[in-house]
Amino acid sequence: MTSARIVVDPAFRVGPVRRRTFGSFVEHLGRCVYTGIHEPEHPTAVEGGWRGDVLELVRELGVSHVRYPGGNFVSGYKWEDGVGPADQRPTRLDLAWHSTEPNTVGVDEFMQWCRLAEVEPMMAVNLGTRGVAEALDLLEYCNIPGGTTLSDERRENGAEEPHQIKLWCLGNEMDGPWQTGHKTAEEYGRIAAETARAMRMINPDLDLVACGSSNRAMPTFGQWEYTVLDEAWDQVDMISAHVYYYPKDEADLQHFLLSSVDMDRFIEQICSTADAVAAARKSTKVIGISFDEWNVWYQRRAESKVPEGDDWPVAPVLLEDHYSVADAVVVGNLLISLLRRTDRVFSANQAQLVNVIAPIMAEAGGPAWKQTIFHPFALTSKYATGEVLQVALESPTVEFRPHEGIVSEVPVIDSVATYDAESGATTLFIVNRSVSDAVSVECVVREGVSELVEALTYHHDDPSWQASADDQSVVPTANESAALSGGRLSIDLPPISWTMVRLQG
Repeated sequence: MTSARIVVDPAFRVGPVRRRTFGSFVEHLGRCVYTGIHEPEHPTAVEGGWRGDVLELVRELGVSHVRYPGGNFVSGYKWEDGVGPADQRPTRLDLAWHSTEPNTVGVDEFMQWCRLAEVEPMMAVNLGTRGVAEALDLLEYCNIPGGTTLSDERRENGAEEPHQIKLWCLGNEMDGPWQTGHKTAEEYGRIAAETARAMRMINPDLDLVACGSSNRAMPTFGQWEYTVLDEAWDQVDMISAHVYYYPKDEADLQHFLLSSVDMDRFIEQICSTADAVAAARKSTKVIGISFDEWNVWYQRRAESKVPEGDDWPVAPVLLEDHYSVADAVVVGNLLISLLRRTDRVFSANQAQLVNVIAPIMAEAGGPAWKQTIFHPFALTSKYATGEVLQVALESPTVEFRPHEGIVSEVPVIDSVATYDAESGATTLFIVNRSVSDAVSVECVVREGVSELVEALTYHHDDPSWQASADDQSVVPTANESAALSGGRLSIDLPPISWTMVRLQG
């Protein structure tokens, strides 16, 4: 067994643990909404037709906020179609996912669900086929108490109190040619700036997110962020980042387990670009990152093939990946990366919440259950409190090959810690990214700790194991090797594993 060493010192504070790190995403895509969160005929359905079993799991998952209604869907969406009497709403074609949208669930219903789920809404506006006027109409409908045509319409529709939505996305992936109404950076930067400026005339204290490039592999990446931020600098608070990871083949498992190395670099590059705009403008403003889409997504699987031709189904089975233990370890590591850059990652959303590349699965008329990726998210959301600490790390290394001909050595152990001065709790999140070797870790905590509260490890001898509705047997379990003596923690980590250790001062 190889060894590693971690030093945790409360002096090395990165910034506060942000609750918005633990967001999720509900898009009108596949079965995320219909038979996902909404199924009026389900045995557990509560008032409004919401699945009660899913609501319970969402609360257990510890989701802070939920992005809605897209995603690609929003770029062709007319929000007015989803308000008013449900039996009078139009049925529309959804070009994004080649589906039919019945508009049974819309803005007011989603806000009702947010209250039941105890999450903050993150609303996206359509800057693909629509623009400033429609965004202002939606804001007036949602946030004005009354006395205007649209706010009074909301009240007549049953939502007496304003929704008071604070967090808004200005479109989605607008540089992507797959996006309805996609734009150049100059075109998008202009409409984003004008939309944000106008929205702030109604609510000056909104938190507004401009679209970054759709992903880091796009030819527009980098220059897009610079151009958009240069245009909209004074009007926005964050710029978005989207990334999905998956192993290319069975031989790619080691590289897949190092996905967070790519995310770390992605974050650095966005920060550098934003800071370059600040420098050019002689500005002291700090632009944050809204990592409002991230997850493991097997995009080449049959599950991700959208309908085509004359087939325009309602809520088809689409993007329903079933996740392995290895996938969960990667998800846990991506959360470590997001926490580690809490100084610049102001918000994040795992995509998505139910059925569609999701931690929660819900069978129509049947049970809802936890996927493997549910566990690291729920435990990190629950126990990451206080301040994020940058740890000092000595670890064995493994080769990382991000591109052909490029090789670097990266640690097989990755970790971040949080420290809550008020409660005296220190929590470590650690992954062993080796495909074959266990690692013995010694951790020195430079703040008096007297109690090892809990050490949980998520691992299985078969990293391809997947949960199902009938088998939830692999869960985080107590790591019996963990021991604390004289402020030093020792723990053995099996290969391909995610671990959480809770210490108390």
